[in-house]
Amino acid sequence: MTKKINQASILTAMITPFDKKGALAMEKVSDVVNYLLEHHTEGIVVGGTTGESPTLSEEEKIDLYKETIRVVAGRVPVICGVGSNDTRASISFIKKVAQLEGVAAGLCVVPFYNKPSQEGLYQHFKALSEASDLPIILYNVPGRTGVNMSVETTLRLEKLPNIIGTKECQGLEAFTQIVKNVSDDFLVYSGEDHLALPCKLIGGAGIISVSSHIVGDKMYEMYQALENKEIEEAATIHQELNPVFDAVFSAPSPAPVKAIYNEWGLDVGEPRLPLVSCNTEEIVRIMTEINQVVKK
Repeated sequence: MTKKINQASILTAMITPFDKKGALAMEKVSDVVNYLLEHHTEGIVVGGTTGESPTLSEEEKIDLYKETIRVVAGRVPVICGVGSNDTRASISFIKKVAQLEGVAAGLCVVPFYNKPSQEGLYQHFKALSEASDLPIILYNVPGRTGVNMSVETTLRLEKLPNIIGTKECQGLEAFTQIVKNVSDDFLVYSGEDHLALPCKLIGGAGIISVSSHIVGDKMYEMYQALENKEIEEAATIHQELNPVFDAVFSAPSPAPVKAIYNEWGLDVGEPRLPLVSCNTEEIVRIMTEINQVVKK
């Protein structure tokens, strides 16, 4: 499984579809997964921030993971959200997810709200890494968790055997330091769509993206241009995508992506409270930007 992840540059942090009553819409999972895979998603991250993990129960997550794995059917790696701000609860959940056949790795977020020290972060992730054989990808997103994992802590954790990568959202400077100092097989993904090109350019593995729900084909073209050393072409595509990145994050995620999919007829439902749907004015503004790049 790790080898498959190594081959994935564009991973999508998948939305979770709900029905009109706010329950999991399992029958819609296949629509979302297949649409993503048809548009150059090379890996699925399920049950993460974009998947509204804070408002999914443990039982719902397991059901969602099983269905996603079934639909993906081995076509791309599936990474499942397994972290929380409670180390003991995370250990218990990781053990359950590790038993699911077809999980490539677990995505473990930096503990939120508690505001642990750097040593606390290290011990938390060390305990998670020792809980099972499931490969772990760290997830540092200080804008949501209220605490930032330092480069030094990430580099300490990289030495643990089954911590295979990180999704990094603290900016290009830290990303550069991590890429420079980790081993070649440690996967360093950007979690910021606006940095998809520069992070790949300086040696990152790629992007765990929200915008790839919408512009996966264009992001693939951008990375292909980069691989072919067509730097100006890659930069031109990045410039074209920038307004889309803005639109996708113009309201608390994943409300904009869900609004776009609903406008496109994919019918993924609305976000769960405390998130709310985009209003009419927001949807018009978002779709105006999207329609300039994506032709439906």
